[in-house]
Amino acid sequence: MVTVAVTGHMDLVAGATDPVRTALRELLAGAYDDALAGRSCLARGADTLFAEEILALGGRLSAIIPSRDYRDTVVAPTDLVRFDALCEAADEVVIMPFEHAGREAYEAANRRLLQGADRLLAVWDGSAPTGRGGGTADTVAAARSAGLTVDIVWPPGTRRSSS
Repeated sequence: MVTVAVTGHMDLVAGATDPVRTALRELLAGAYDDALAGRSCLARGADTLFAEEILALGGRLSAIIPSRDYRDTVVAPTDLVRFDALCEAADEVVIMPFEHAGREAYEAANRRLLQGADRLLAVWDGSAPTGRGGGTADTVAAARSAGLTVDIVWPPGTRRSSS
C-alpha cells in the first residue's frame, strides 16, 4: 500500500478547481500501481479535492482533523456537507488532542499527516512560509527534511484568491 499525504492552498480561485482536480487524478492514477491510501486534513481547497480523488480512485482515506472544534469553528457553513461526507467515507478519522484550532493544532496535524507517509503531494504555488506555522510551505519543508518525495501540483494558470 502506498500512502500519500496532501498539503495545499485553501484559497484556490474557482477556475483552478477543475485543472487541479485533473492534475491530482492523473498523478494519483498514473503513479501508483499498489493499493492507494491518502491522508488529508480535509481543509477546503486542495485537501478536499485530493480526498475526493482518493475515494474516486477506490483508495482508502485517512482524515486528520486538527482539533475537536475544527468542524464548528473553521469549516465554512457552505463546506459542511462535503466535509461531513468525506469524514463519513474515510476509513479512519483521527481527531488531534486539541480543544481549539490554531497554530499548535495545525502543526501537530501536519506532523501526524507525514508520519508513515510514503510521499507528499503539494498543491502549492511555491510561496514562502507565512510565519504562522502549519501552512503548505512549512509542510513541504518538513516532508523534504524527513526525506519524503514531494510532488508539486500547480497546473498552468492556477491562481489563489489572495494572490
